[in-house]
Amino acid sequence: MVGGGPGSFIGPVHRMAAELDGNIRLVAGAFSRDPAKSAKAAEAWGVAPDRVYADHLAMIASETAREDGAELVAVVTPNHLHFAVSAAALQAGLHVICDKPATLNLAEAVELERIVAASGRHYALTYTYTGYPMVREASQIVRRGDLGPIRKVVVEYAQGWLSRPIEQGGDAQAMWRADPAKSGVGGCSGDIGVHAFNLAEFITGLQVERLCPDLASVVPGRALDDDCNVLLRFGGGARGVLIASQISAGARNGLNIKVYGEKGGLLWSHERHTELTIDWLDGPTQTLHAASGYLGAAAQAGSRIPTGHPEGFIEAFANIYRDVAGAIASGRANDLVPSIAAGVRGMAFVERAVAGSREGAGWVDLNAGDA
Repeated sequence: MVGGGPGSFIGPVHRMAAELDGNIRLVAGAFSRDPAKSAKAAEAWGVAPDRVYADHLAMIASETAREDGAELVAVVTPNHLHFAVSAAALQAGLHVICDKPATLNLAEAVELERIVAASGRHYALTYTYTGYPMVREASQIVRRGDLGPIRKVVVEYAQGWLSRPIEQGGDAQAMWRADPAKSGVGGCSGDIGVHAFNLAEFITGLQVERLCPDLASVVPGRALDDDCNVLLRFGGGARGVLIASQISAGARNGLNIKVYGEKGGLLWSHERHTELTIDWLDGPTQTLHAASGYLGAAAQAGSRIPTGHPEGFIEAFANIYRDVAGAIASGRANDLVPSIAAGVRGMAFVERAVAGSREGAGWVDLNAGDA
């Protein structure tokens, strides 16, 4: 693991998710630039002192020289380090699983896509919500045509934790997210907007071709966007709306998506993530429940305990790690795992949305892969 030391939110999540199913074990890390913090993380997580490194380059060099060296690198740093760590690991013959977004900017994402292809190694992004069983079920329902041709997609991700300028008061999580040098050109758009964008494409199987963005920095003095409102046009003619906000005071982690076809629509909400609701045009409302025998194979494989028992964020994260472990063991990619292609599309969304909104350009082409 690179990053994830004391004070990190996502580092411990990655560790718990990676080790949940017993397929992956944390054996080495460069957890922090502060040696004391790195040693503290290693001690807490049972990593041997001689496998704690000053930086990712030292870790990669040492681990690739060992017979029992690490095979998979988890990148859990702020965005500005994603490319350098991922590229170095892949070029040394290691597999990579990286927190989103893939890179600091689109140009890096396009270059990383080339590096992934040349390396022959597995690369995955933790677009966490794709790991939820009922999100995978929703994708199967839409893609096999149960709802008919898709007409409209509405996806919302609302948070309120940045309603005040807490980055100015020393909040570490807010500070790097508000810093363009570490976060990139997108604030809210790059932090949670990419999750909403990815979820819309993952469930529908459709790709956004054009967007009409209206982004704002609502809190005075903030350099990056903290509120995003984007109209979407998908290939095939479907229309969509994407809302992502971190200044919606009182909102906690309000992610939900509605997909409407000719025959009916479905709703998945993160707050009721074990349920999937389908409203039919000419039929009764259905509520599907996680871990039920009537679900498809992908959804059933994503649940570990019987229906009615709650599973959540760690387990969804763990599903991605388990799928990556299986892909490494078999040598075959798993289509459920978000790849570098999803990373490129996410960065294209952020850059086009930020630039289009700043310029008042109206509708702009997504042009994923065109850096």
